[in-house]
Amino acid sequence: MELSIIWMYHDLMDLYGDRGNIEVLKYRCKKRGIKLQVDTCGIGEEKDLSAYDILFIGGGADREQGLLYQDLLGRKQAIQKAMNAGTFILLICGGYQFFGQYYIDGDGRQIEGLGFFEYFTKAPDRARRCIGNIAVECSLDGESFLAVGFENHGGQTIGVQTPLGKVIKGHGNQFQSSWEGFYNGQVLGTYMHGPLLPKNPEIADLILRKGLYRRYGKVDLEPLDDALETKARNVMLARMQIQK
Repeated sequence: MELSIIWMYHDLMDLYGDRGNIEVLKYRCKKRGIKLQVDTCGIGEEKDLSAYDILFIGGGADREQGLLYQDLLGRKQAIQKAMNAGTFILLICGGYQFFGQYYIDGDGRQIEGLGFFEYFTKAPDRARRCIGNIAVECSLDGESFLAVGFENHGGQTIGVQTPLGKVIKGHGNQFQSSWEGFYNGQVLGTYMHGPLLPKNPEIADLILRKGLYRRYGKVDLEPLDDALETKARNVMLARMQIQK
């Protein structure tokens, strides 16, 4: 089996080790004998996004987001074409925000989003941020588990109709929110850095299954020994004083 990933703005959107998500997908594919192709796409580069099984955008600070903003908006039709072709999309923090209606930064400036989804993001000021470890109770495609990560965002994302999961500890989409992230079966957006996937193998395998489904239909992935990943997650849960 083969799988392809397009990693957009790899040189700008890599906050808090988000590139580790790509490394996890590489590792889990290699362990299963899946041939994985990872390409990158920077500002001004021409790539057919619809040719890829998975599209990934990591997180970045306001400066980095400002640098790529116009380039990303110019790719709206290309991203829509990719979604129409069944490409699965993983979005972290700033990438997640961009797929909504708009973002208002801490200085009150409004930046238009791609507008694919109804949610929008507002940063009340530059002094207040959602920072710290986070635990989220997820139920994705019939599988339930606790996901953990690290969040650091000033933006408050409002109007999410289909969240990724219920916040057990931390903030989530807004200050002291009950819900974190976005998931609609094809697009997964989250504020969880850390990076996300090393301590959450269930999400990593969900992404791989979605990508493989685009090519082959339903695929049953060979189980892997996730003892180390589970131990890392349990350490985070213990730090947050959450019973497993």
